[in-house]
Amino acid sequence: MSNEINKYQQDANFQNQQFQNPVQDDEIDLRELFSVIWQGKWYIIAITAVFAIGSVIFALSQPNMYKSEALLAPADAEQGGGGLAALAGQFGGLASMAGINLGGGAGVDKTQMAIEVLKSRQFTSAFIQKHNILPDLMAFDNWNMSDNTVSYDEELYDISSNKWVREVQAPFKPEPSMQEAHKEFSKIISVNTDKETGMVKLSVEHQSPYVAQQWVNLLVEDINTEMKQRDVAEATKSTQFLESKIAETNIADIKTVLYKLIEEQAKTIMFAEVREEYVFKTIDPALVPEEKSGPKRALICVLGTMLGGMLAVMLVLIRYFVGKED
Repeated sequence: MSNEINKYQQDANFQNQQFQNPVQDDEIDLRELFSVIWQGKWYIIAITAVFAIGSVIFALSQPNMYKSEALLAPADAEQGGGGLAALAGQFGGLASMAGINLGGGAGVDKTQMAIEVLKSRQFTSAFIQKHNILPDLMAFDNWNMSDNTVSYDEELYDISSNKWVREVQAPFKPEPSMQEAHKEFSKIISVNTDKETGMVKLSVEHQSPYVAQQWVNLLVEDINTEMKQRDVAEATKSTQFLESKIAETNIADIKTVLYKLIEEQAKTIMFAEVREEYVFKTIDPALVPEEKSGPKRALICVLGTMLGGMLAVMLVLIRYFVGKED
């Protein structure tokens, strides 16, 4: 009996040693890591200092950016959409006899359509060419706050001759293409919609606060004009089509429907002619920003220093364990 008890105690002591050894090993490993890091502290400090100085130089070399923004509200206008829906319910059958589809379903959200048009390559290209802003977009170098003057990168654009002199490889040309311009323009423009209120915030970020404010105002003006022209052209084309259908039919009821449709198109054209803010109403116009929006130089310096410190610690540990295995 005593032998069995002694054997049980020995087994218990052996198991306790097994549970204690990993803890001791972990403590030894942790002390070893701290010891290795402490021995390589000057190496870590040196690398961290290099990264800190580099991040400071990089942060200071970045130009100030200014963001100008406007708050817009969607214009409340059915522009004949409600009338067309009513006609579709009343005279849809008669109109189909004349080969006309009145629809009657939910129309496209003009606000969302205007936002997508604003972001499109076609609108952006037309905007850049219309206002001749390609140098300010692709070759801008510096803005002088004291006298509000701008300068351009001489390796890209020669302001004296108004020529592009950048050196590029085919298929690119010295003068940037509209695809390049659209890609760059997409980086500095922002359009955000508040889902609760429906308000739209349009902003442009540029090195010159005056350029940023000017572009926001021009964008609001041009998108209203663009959407107005699209609706007027569509209404005019629809009117011509309806007039041709009137000439082809002798049924009085169908002619009544067609005349009402022409009346709705005339309302659309009239509405477009009398309203300047066709799609977006300006609630808070764009201003020349007084404070920069970026870069966040303090954050760049902190992140750069932290990255250098972590990299230095990793290098010290890797060098130690690789040498230990050898």
